[in-house]
Amino acid sequence: MNNSSVPRRSVLRTLALAVSLVGSAMPAWDTTAFAAEPETYALTITHLDRTGSRTADYATTVTGISGPGAGESVQPHDASGTTTVRLPKGRYLLDSFLTTGDGADGMDWIVQPRLDLDRDTTVTVDARTTAPVDVRPPDRTAGFLHGGMFVEVTHGGATRFINQVIATPNLRVAHLGPAAESGSVKQWYDAHWTTETTGYALGYTFTGTRALTGLTRRPSPKDLATLQIRGAARPGTAGTASIDLTPSTGVTVGVTQKLTTPGTATYLVTPERGTWDITYWAPAAPGAATNRYSANGIAVRAGATTTYSFDNAVFGPDLTGRPGVVRDGDGLAVDVPLLADGDGHVPSAPSYDAASTTLHRNGMLVGTQSGAPGRAEFTVPPGRATYRVTSTVNRNGAPGTATGVTASWTFTSGTTTGPTPVPVSAVRFSPALSPTGTAVANATLRIPVTVQGAAGDGRIRSLAVSVSVDSGASWTRVPVERGAVTIRNPHAGTGVSLRAELTDTGGNTLTQTIVDAYRTQ
Repeated sequence: MNNSSVPRRSVLRTLALAVSLVGSAMPAWDTTAFAAEPETYALTITHLDRTGSRTADYATTVTGISGPGAGESVQPHDASGTTTVRLPKGRYLLDSFLTTGDGADGMDWIVQPRLDLDRDTTVTVDARTTAPVDVRPPDRTAGFLHGGMFVEVTHGGATRFINQVIATPNLRVAHLGPAAESGSVKQWYDAHWTTETTGYALGYTFTGTRALTGLTRRPSPKDLATLQIRGAARPGTAGTASIDLTPSTGVTVGVTQKLTTPGTATYLVTPERGTWDITYWAPAAPGAATNRYSANGIAVRAGATTTYSFDNAVFGPDLTGRPGVVRDGDGLAVDVPLLADGDGHVPSAPSYDAASTTLHRNGMLVGTQSGAPGRAEFTVPPGRATYRVTSTVNRNGAPGTATGVTASWTFTSGTTTGPTPVPVSAVRFSPALSPTGTAVANATLRIPVTVQGAAGDGRIRSLAVSVSVDSGASWTRVPVERGAVTIRNPHAGTGVSLRAELTDTGGNTLTQTIVDAYRTQ
């Protein structure tokens, strides 16, 4: 596949001619009516295969970068192997993809990042100049899935992009022509391999003056980073999940795989490619919306293992990367995910049965909105007042599925001149649970407690945590010590509920309840 960011348009423009007759005598020519024809030159391209013979098995694209030809993109072809096209003066990017007709022989991709067309020019694209792209994982049993080579060229403030996506590892590449300006050529290669138990995502990036002529990388296990992706299976949610893994930067090809939950997918990736992005689609019940989680910009290190878990307890409010509540003039917008998973990943379409958000002003009801959990918008009277926002979500399910989550905030707010965050907080509970959202019955469990938002970074006046083993009918206070609470789990099959009552140093409060936060087994 060969793509260019520049639309094709005609090479030659039409001349306009105006004729004016004076009486019935000699015509008078209006010279101002002529449109200047752009200066064009002949570009002749000859294509040679690996034997040095002319070949018709090629696909060549010439893309304008700067100058009068900046908007041009043509794909000339002639069965003789030599083709000629006239183009306006300018800087061009040329790439040519040659094949032998036999897929086992692979492909040759030749890139000329700097083609300055200022005279009639002849270019020879010669497959004999290419060298192999030899990038392979350390496990010889791994099979090749797919890959791609990508080139980005910049000149005169404009950028052009080309690529080749490949289904076999037999790719050969070469640079053609003079060097371009320093740092103007960016190139990267991504390839995905797999075994029965492990995936390999091998990516490398380069910046310089020339396109690559060949590429050899044979990383050893110690050169790679391990990325584990765990899919949980809370009660009633076992099934087949889907995982996407891609580098964070640059257009590229990623890898997608199915995962039976609970389960773990393991990838070995190259730190040289930069950070990585994960998209996780949890198993969905028939007819239900697909629920997606994302984790972006994951930094990895050679020899180290990084683990990400999705769709596991404890589910609850999360304020990572968001203010939660915003006042804009006399509008109040609430946006607090109430069902972020245990690692803080926000779901795109969490399952629930009912959700509502209620707003009080100075003790008087302003309104109630039903719909998406933790999301609502209200218009309030101007001036300063004390507000209470209460968001609730309920869902049917077994203990350990967060059957009810409620967060209630109080704060003082006045009319603003623009979007202004309101001081609200959230409390995250992060016990080590099994992939089915369970903890060992009749055993001691340490539950880390993290405060986010207005009370974060030590801005806590008071914090109390309580636990319930009867779905919130009764509560027992447990002390917060060194950032955690320690509880004695009840007998097997019991749902454990958690509550936090918090006041920040500004006097704003939070009461947060998670019914059936996890269950014992």
